[in-house]
Amino acid sequence: MLIKIKKGKMTAREQIKRNFTYHAPKQESIPKFNELREKAKELALLIDEHCPNSREKSLAMTKLEESNMWANAAIVRN
Repeated sequence: MLIKIKKGKMTAREQIKRNFTYHAPKQESIPKFNELREKAKELALLIDEHCPNSREKSLAMTKLEESNMWANAAIVRN
C-alpha cells in the first residue's frame, strides 16, 4: 500500500520509526510534564467529585490519562 506524503512531511516508514523509538525527555521538558500532570490531576479530582461512578466516569478518567500521555509524547517527540 502506498501512502502519499506531502512535500516536506515524513514518510510512513519514518513516522513508524519515530513513533516506536524511545525518546528520552530533556531536562527542560520535565517542568512541562509536571505542570500537565498537575492540571490533569486537578481535572481528575473534579470529575471524581462531580460524576457518579459509572462507565462514563471510567471512560472520562481513561481519556484524561490518555490525553496526558499524548501531551507528554508531543513534548518529547517534537
